[in-house]
Amino acid sequence: MRSLYRAALILATALSSAGVAAPAQVPTTPTETVRETLHGVEIADPYRWLEDQDSPVTRLWINRQNRYTRSLLGALPGREYLQRRLGELMKTDIVGMPVERNGSYFFRKRRADQDLFVIYRRKGLKGKDEVLIDPHPLSPDHTTSVGLRDVSRDGSLMAYAVREGGADETTLRLLDVNTRKALPDQLPRARYGGVSITNDKSGFYYDVHTDQGPRVYSHALGTDPSRDREIFGKGYGPGDGIGAGLSDDGHYLLMTVYHGSAAKKTEVYVQDVAGGGPIVPIVNDVDAEFEGEIGGDRLFLRTDWQAPNGRVFAVDLRDPARDHWREIIPARDDVIEGISLAGGKLFVNYLHDVQSRLAVFEPDGKHVRDISLPAIGSISGVDGRWDSQEAFFAFSSFHILPTTYRYDISHGTRAVWSHINVPIHEEKLQVEQVWYPSKDGTKVPMFLVHARGLIRDGARPTLLTGYGGFRVNMTPRFDPQAVIWADRGGVFALPNLRGGGEFGEAWHEAGMLVKKHHVFEEFIEAAEWLIKNAYTRSEKLAISGGSNGGLLVGAAMTQRPDLFQAVVCAYPLLDMLRYQKFLVARFWVPEYGSADDPEQFKVLYAYSPYQHVKPETRYPAVLFITGDADTRVAPLHARKMCALLQSATASDRPVLLHYDTKAGHSGGKPLSQVIDDESEELGFLFWQLGVTAPGG
Repeated sequence: MRSLYRAALILATALSSAGVAAPAQVPTTPTETVRETLHGVEIADPYRWLEDQDSPVTRLWINRQNRYTRSLLGALPGREYLQRRLGELMKTDIVGMPVERNGSYFFRKRRADQDLFVIYRRKGLKGKDEVLIDPHPLSPDHTTSVGLRDVSRDGSLMAYAVREGGADETTLRLLDVNTRKALPDQLPRARYGGVSITNDKSGFYYDVHTDQGPRVYSHALGTDPSRDREIFGKGYGPGDGIGAGLSDDGHYLLMTVYHGSAAKKTEVYVQDVAGGGPIVPIVNDVDAEFEGEIGGDRLFLRTDWQAPNGRVFAVDLRDPARDHWREIIPARDDVIEGISLAGGKLFVNYLHDVQSRLAVFEPDGKHVRDISLPAIGSISGVDGRWDSQEAFFAFSSFHILPTTYRYDISHGTRAVWSHINVPIHEEKLQVEQVWYPSKDGTKVPMFLVHARGLIRDGARPTLLTGYGGFRVNMTPRFDPQAVIWADRGGVFALPNLRGGGEFGEAWHEAGMLVKKHHVFEEFIEAAEWLIKNAYTRSEKLAISGGSNGGLLVGAAMTQRPDLFQAVVCAYPLLDMLRYQKFLVARFWVPEYGSADDPEQFKVLYAYSPYQHVKPETRYPAVLFITGDADTRVAPLHARKMCALLQSATASDRPVLLHYDTKAGHSGGKPLSQVIDDESEELGFLFWQLGVTAPGG
């Protein structure tokens, strides 16, 4: 490491002598190659030292990279337009989905002039909005945010989470709603899941991911959290997850075990906490996904067991033996994306060709009605209580603003609860769905957003994005970047790659583990289809992706550097031979595999972007985005890949790193910073694709 400390002195000298406006020269990054042999293959890693996030050398390197990035992006033409337009689309009153308790509605709202969401209560549908928790005073730079976790059945006690920066870890706090006083009970910073307050308000249940693995605890109000009682989870390890929550009436505690993210196997357990009963396994011996909702004494289970598109069983919790399960919603061609309970009814959210459909059923499976939706778009889910006649759901599309509806269950009618008002001429924008063939003949759908009457001249600036993993459905949702892209005469493209769940578990399995290559191939094929069909050409084509989508664009860039002009790679996984060693990544091994396994190593080594950067190759322009507070995907991936690409590329296009020392994977940034960062990202893409913005 001695040579690196000498390099640190050189970096420090450069930083002290160079201002922000210093000449834009690519930072030089010293190498100190680590060589190791994995399953007979020698692996060379020249930037292993950048994995140490806290070392003085790494911190100096980050500072220098940020200065270089700012020197190129800080004064790009059109920045004021982008900030103004994003402000129009994002600086507006936004009201989240409400939670009803005892006639009061609890929700988060962010006013147009605010950076952060504030937690409110409204007494009755027409009542006045009352501030309960305002996070703005909690940090001078507005990087501390709050989230609503649960409210007691009588509406007098609220649990909420406090997040610092963008970390997944939060602290849990309690508020006496009527007096507005904080309770002394406060759970320390950790990775919490569900929180459920008991009906008598004597305490609450919660699930948390510990170093040993996931656990479910019971906390009694007024006691030391360090003495909370562990009630479930012993034996499960860091690669597992547990979700826990009480039924609406507080009678049952439902616990679901996930063996890895987007697990192919889940387990379901129920405890009659009102009756002091034992924890009873509902299903723990089937290799399939199960997720449940409790209404009264019945558990409604959505599963892909012997039904890749999903079906629903009803289980009598007084006699939960599998022999007595009743299938109430059989499998069909449409995929069951989720189920919800409210007003004694079962709501089923279907996906039909990646477009939401919402249907209402009786508990015995009898169809009641379909709920009409305004256009091609997405439903965020239905929220309500089993014993209430109202429910809420949100709907949006790429160019249709998010709207939350209040649904009257007894009459089958809906009314707007909240709607965002921003200057968008929806009639001037068009969303179309096209289908293109993959290498093996599979038809893959893709959404395109552009101005109505778009001329296909092969020169439209195009932004292609995607995900393709973890059974995540990429459905049409409001996206300010898509609107701006269409505003400037461009095309925003989103293919539904295998690895997602848009067409059921079979679609997911076709893009994971040994079949992960399908995802990258289909993304590249989407780009080729756009070029072939005269939407764009390579010089006008950019790609972007975050997290697993960052892996996607990293693989596409290293496999076909000639196909793209620019890349935005955010919070990415890129060194797939070491990813499982950091943070919570062991939870993703069922999706990707692990290089610790000889056969899985071969698959990962075949596409791992970091191992496929070739010297003297003309790579696209790249903007990496990450930050210190990403406690989900280790920022080391972006650091190492940035250094490697800067040294390898033979093109004159820039390779840049935007590294936030506070933000992370889970957001946590104030709206003003979000707008600044997205302006920079769009400005980078406009610059590289030759898009002229007003004022540019």
